Amino acid sequence: MELLSGADMIARFLQDEGVEYIYGYPGGAALHIYDALFRQDKVKHILVRHEQAATHAADGYARASGKPGTVLVTSGPGATNAVTGIATAYMDSIPMVVLCGQVMSHLIGDDAFQETDIVGVTRPIVKHSFTIRHPSEIPEVLRKAYYLASTGRPGPVVVDIPKDMTTPTERHEYVYPKKVKMRSYNPVARGHTGQIKKAVELMLKARRPVFYTGGGVVTGRACEGLTDLVKRLGHPITTTLMGIGAFPQSDDQCLGWLGMHGSYESNMAMHHADLIIAVGARFDDRVTNNTSKFCPTAKIIHVDIDPSSVSKTVRADVPIVGPAQSVINEMISLLQGREVADPEALADWWKTIDGWREERRGKLYEASKEGELLKPQEVIEAICRLTRGEAYVTTDVGQHQMFAAQYYKFDKPNRFITSGGLGTMGFGFPAAMGIKHNYPDEQVVCITGEGSFQMMMQELSTCKQFGGGVKIINVNNASLGMVRQWQDLNYKSRHAHSYMESLPNFQQLIEAYGFTALRVETMEELEPALERTFADKHELVFLDVMVDPHEHVYPMQVPLGSMRDMLLSKTERS
Repeated sequence: MELLSGADMIARFLQDEGVEYIYGYPGGAALHIYDALFRQDKVKHILVRHEQAATHAADGYARASGKPGTVLVTSGPGATNAVTGIATAYMDSIPMVVLCGQVMSHLIGDDAFQETDIVGVTRPIVKHSFTIRHPSEIPEVLRKAYYLASTGRPGPVVVDIPKDMTTPTERHEYVYPKKVKMRSYNPVARGHTGQIKKAVELMLKARRPVFYTGGGVVTGRACEGLTDLVKRLGHPITTTLMGIGAFPQSDDQCLGWLGMHGSYESNMAMHHADLIIAVGARFDDRVTNNTSKFCPTAKIIHVDIDPSSVSKTVRADVPIVGPAQSVINEMISLLQGREVADPEALADWWKTIDGWREERRGKLYEASKEGELLKPQEVIEAICRLTRGEAYVTTDVGQHQMFAAQYYKFDKPNRFITSGGLGTMGFGFPAAMGIKHNYPDEQVVCITGEGSFQMMMQELSTCKQFGGGVKIINVNNASLGMVRQWQDLNYKSRHAHSYMESLPNFQQLIEAYGFTALRVETMEELEPALERTFADKHELVFLDVMVDPHEHVYPMQVPLGSMRDMLLSKTERS
């Protein structure tokens, strides 16, 4: 029998669970745990400079690796600083366990120093939460936390740990729980065979089908099966922002991604489809636009592991609750030896789609002329070219995020790492740090803007201490670009507080931390600067690229319209 203090139990559990990195920031209520981590060397703690960065780094690690991220913060402000990152993970269904120090049990409710009811604060933005009530329950609670975070529909789990639960002098028996028993939690292991058969029949009979696939395919590790299924059927496929890379974007069957700033052909195909096969997607408002006008002629198959998501915003004709991987595999087995019922109709559908593609060919944006500032689209295309489309790419939120999604072509899942549901500025840089820790020999690129970068730029200090050769590409338009775009379109170009005045000299700032910084203003400078940026995968380099501040992101759905209602440029509308 092994007797350990509560703090040592936490450290030992993290080892037994296979946790490699824990991102955190110390404080009084968590100090017993920090002391236990100090006395072991298997789990590496990364000291961030702000707790929000800890959650984003753990989030990036989880998105790229598929394993739950781990965060450790203290009570009160430490825990509340983590709230934005918890919400980010929750909205995008990312597995994460957040260990929060708490004031001593007998002080809870007394407004003690650095006390916050973090379980209450985070209740709407977690999958589940626990409070430790006796040190002996720590192993079982932590095992449940990691199980909950990573099974079913993944999400963040908060564990609130009062300081007296980790007192070094009190020891209790420690055993790593190999099994988890939770009477009220039984995630579905497979879909309903009858419903899957109905779906397959509809897929074979459809004349104008479209696959609409989301982040659930990526987190459910169903990308290989999805590719096989789509190839067998010969159907067009589009993805959500979170599903980018689930199907190779370079493949002709891929129409790109859909929604507010999705491709013209994907939105048009969705609107005119007679069958939508939604897998691991939740019919988010950024996809559907006005739900009353959404895909008016289409029947809908909806596959999702979360029963509460099915028919939540758009009614499904064939609802299937189950993991994407097992449902897709069952669909493939039911398709063996069968062909689509009307290949001529499918061929005509492809002609129509190719016509939409041709309409926009060469019209996506106007390239910069000699002496002009670069267009942000050109910058993303150059990054994609020089990294051969193989980098792990994180973004912040805004125009640069949309341009990155549109012009960097991803053929693999888990490579495009962005805050989709919450739209969190400041996400990109710490998320890139988390990915780089897990994949030190891969090219990890953070595409950001000067507004977003300044929200988490203190993490340069973290990189200086712990390494992390992240490449930071600052698409610098000296403004909050997406805010300005909306102001141009809806507020007669009254740019209320969307100009970024008093920007720092980024080159001097980066160099003050001991890193390399470059600045680019012309097309001639861009490629050599990118070659220098990507020369050494282990060196942090900041590339400040000055771009045209007047450029807009198109296509852009017309608010309250259908999916086919889009602005295609400043003067053109679908």
